[in-house]
Amino acid sequence: MNKAELIDALAEKTNMQKQEAKKVLDAYIEIVTERMTDNEEIVLVGFGTLTPRPQTQRLARNPKTGVPVMIPARTTVKFKPGKFLLESMNAHLE
Repeated sequence: MNKAELIDALAEKTNMQKQEAKKVLDAYIEIVTERMTDNEEIVLVGFGTLTPRPQTQRLARNPKTGVPVMIPARTTVKFKPGKFLLESMNAHLE
């Protein structure tokens, strides 16, 4: 699913106009980006947790040439799925 498809699904599920659904999704993305930039964890109970995670500088290799390359330190995001999301995803296995 891409962003346009998500906007369509959100609009249909909430009986919103597509323009309103796009504004809501854009605002959500902006808020999450701001909070993650401030190194805050975002917890959506039942769905999952987004946690900023620092990565240290490390040595890697260019896969084409095999030349060692230093990857600089950066912050990434870890997503830990919530209980209800996992149960819903695996319900068909039971």
